Amino acid sequence: MDRISPEARSANMKAVRRKDTAPELFVRRMLHAAGYRYRLHRKELPGCPDIVFVSKKRAIFVHGCFWHGHDCRAGRPPQSRQEYWLPKIARNRERDVAAVNSLISSGWKIHVVWECELADGTDVMNRLKQFIDS
Repeated sequence: MDRISPEARSANMKAVRRKDTAPELFVRRMLHAAGYRYRLHRKELPGCPDIVFVSKKRAIFVHGCFWHGHDCRAGRPPQSRQEYWLPKIARNRERDVAAVNSLISSGWKIHVVWECELADGTDVMNRLKQFIDS
């Protein structure tokens, strides 16, 4: 059973952004501070990657654990309305796999940053540097 009214839940869900999310902004700030310059949300690429290094053919997706069904505490599906949420999250995961496969087949290198990983910013930044510079 949901703890808040359907109207309040609807307002909460409408406020969720597709781009410029807090995890994405965190990653972008780290990259910019490290001296990297990048493009955002290239619509012509499959999946519209969050951060793109066009000349290096590198793309970074910053995924929210809940929305993309990550196998962590934050990625658990809600207890209510599972008939809605489970197929929705499954479709998101299928779409993610299709976008990544399409990019890889076009010669792009892909890195996914999960929202739960951002607690250790140093580790994330080290992995991103290695990914971008390799």
